[in-house]
Amino acid sequence: MAARHGLGRAWAGCSLQGRRLAHAGAGGQLQREYDAVVIGGGHNGLVAAAYLQKSGVRTAVLERRHLLGGAAVTEEIIPGFKFSRASYLLSLLRPQISTELELQRHGLRVYARDPYSFTPVLEDGQAQRSLLLGHDMAETQRQIAQFSSKDAQAYPKYEAFLSRLVSAIDPLLDAAPVDPAAWSQGPLLQRLRALRGLQPLLRAGLALGKQLPQYYQVLTAPITRILDLWFESEPLKATLATDAVIGAMTSPYTPGSGYVLLHHVMGELEGRKGAWGYVAGGMGGVSQAIAGAAAAHGADIFTEKPVARVLLGPRGEAQGVVLQDGTEVKSKLVLSNASAQLTFLKLVPPRPAREIAREPHYPACSLAVAAPVSGEEQLPEEFLQHVAQLDTRSPVTKINVAVDRLPSFLAVPNAGAGRPLPHHQCSIHLNCEDTDLLHRAFQEASSGEPSTRPMIELCIPSALDPTLAPPGCHVVSLFTQYTPYTLAGGRPWDEQEQNAYADRVFDWVEAYAPGFKASVVGRDILTPPALEKIFGLPGGNIFHGAMSLDQLYFARPVPSYSGYRSPIPGLYLCGSGAHPGGGVMGAPGRNAASVALEDFKHM
Repeated sequence: MAARHGLGRAWAGCSLQGRRLAHAGAGGQLQREYDAVVIGGGHNGLVAAAYLQKSGVRTAVLERRHLLGGAAVTEEIIPGFKFSRASYLLSLLRPQISTELELQRHGLRVYARDPYSFTPVLEDGQAQRSLLLGHDMAETQRQIAQFSSKDAQAYPKYEAFLSRLVSAIDPLLDAAPVDPAAWSQGPLLQRLRALRGLQPLLRAGLALGKQLPQYYQVLTAPITRILDLWFESEPLKATLATDAVIGAMTSPYTPGSGYVLLHHVMGELEGRKGAWGYVAGGMGGVSQAIAGAAAAHGADIFTEKPVARVLLGPRGEAQGVVLQDGTEVKSKLVLSNASAQLTFLKLVPPRPAREIAREPHYPACSLAVAAPVSGEEQLPEEFLQHVAQLDTRSPVTKINVAVDRLPSFLAVPNAGAGRPLPHHQCSIHLNCEDTDLLHRAFQEASSGEPSTRPMIELCIPSALDPTLAPPGCHVVSLFTQYTPYTLAGGRPWDEQEQNAYADRVFDWVEAYAPGFKASVVGRDILTPPALEKIFGLPGGNIFHGAMSLDQLYFARPVPSYSGYRSPIPGLYLCGSGAHPGGGVMGAPGRNAASVALEDFKHM
């Protein structure tokens, strides 16, 4: 667990065991003026700070919580057990960030997983068959052939089909989206430069060639339609469909769910495309490495420094921030790692909250919007309406569990001495026998009730990293859905409701792995409101907003403001609510820093 510092102390590069390292900033004291201030010490904010400081821009990071990382943290919730409390796997981190910031030199280590997916199948109440997927294609085909020899033959072609689409889209992640408005505004030279921004899109189209219509269908159709074109066996289709709905309040039958699948297969680990792994010491290791890189270049990084609002100048430009204790920190640039809703509806409030309309079926994100900072409106009304009505619905309840033994699955019982088997390192998919099960779970949550048979992704990172738990014990991550943000009838997510749902999840784990409930030492239940309260995730949404086609690229976070700049000059969005979206990717932070740095040169 990252050590807790006293209020007002600077981050000192503490390791997960609390060991203090030298801080490269300004003697641990918060200065009253910087070139740039980053609101929030999530991984994207830290990435932005590292690139700005590396470019000579004096930068401070101000984090609300007692530890850095946002959702990418390691916390010792139960003594002796270190949990990746929110985010729990790494793959999407852009390889150039790892290289340019020398993250390995700053301590980042990752345990790659192979095999990576395990789906035990309940048949007549017994889990006797299972599906194990890994990087050995021949072995993966043998596994699939248990259910369908036709699917086993099709699987390599499906992988190649997706890989081509991922390769075409990949370059779009590393730059700001093109701005259509710039094509018709400003002098001719400026418009021509804006048109150059179309080149990545054109290159993507050319790379896809005559198969472009089929790939367009992947992005726009329900994932079930795509999978039905390739496969016939339900356990395989349901397993693959989980990547299309993970973290999203969508069904496999929802149009556009195919893009979310792409988002989860476009990463890489140690040069292997699509690979996922466990960070040594937990996900906090990523954030600590990035913070170490930023501090090594001279950035000042502080925990327990909650920002109350953005400080505005006489022309409405960002001039720094005001902390909750009233301290003013001046700066020319302000980058917000917070969500778009928190940034623009709370930190830059233009009018009382009652005047901002929301779609009634979207969670209100628990934002206590204050009165205006001045009598003038600082943000366009249309912009505010878009932000207020962003889809932030979340289906996720994360349950972190400490156990005193390794779960033993009926389909593949444990060997002697409790040593982990290959499937223990995988994402273990429970209640994924067919896609209809996932759809019914979604329907129940859509009506305000937690799923009676929830989709469960179970991970045991201690199977590869024994430092996370005492000898013989393990940490288990249960990423479950679907659970609504607001329960039917306005019922609160109180302790009784939380425990009732967690007990239901444990009952289902028990059905696949008898003895699991008896092995539990303790648990940490994070419903959508809890994820919002603790980590600042709007509506509990792990992506800061739905990764649907209407909230991507040109339209992320809102149309005409997808290039990290905001209507407030000098204020930028650098978190997951900006292009290209959520996941421990770092791209929003890197891209936003590049845009802000360009503006800084002209200030």
